[in-house]
Amino acid sequence: MTKRVNSKLDLPDDVAEELRNEDLTAKVKESLVLELLREHRISQGKAAELLGIHRSDLFPLMTKYQVSVIDLTPEELREELNKPLP
Repeated sequence: MTKRVNSKLDLPDDVAEELRNEDLTAKVKESLVLELLREHRISQGKAAELLGIHRSDLFPLMTKYQVSVIDLTPEELREELNKPLP
């Protein structure tokens, strides 16, 4: 199930002119999805799904938006590194 959300955004004329040839809907969606990912409200898989891309294509976007690809606490990282290999 999906729910369509519409938003109205007022931009100064000079900013709107600068963005006139860009797909603002896609840009806003991308920004929102990456922020939800940063806030741990969605997974990487869900973010990729929402953006209609493969998960591996998400990593460059995460870098662009400065979202950590591996987001573990030092203790979680230590536990992961101490696990035996399969």
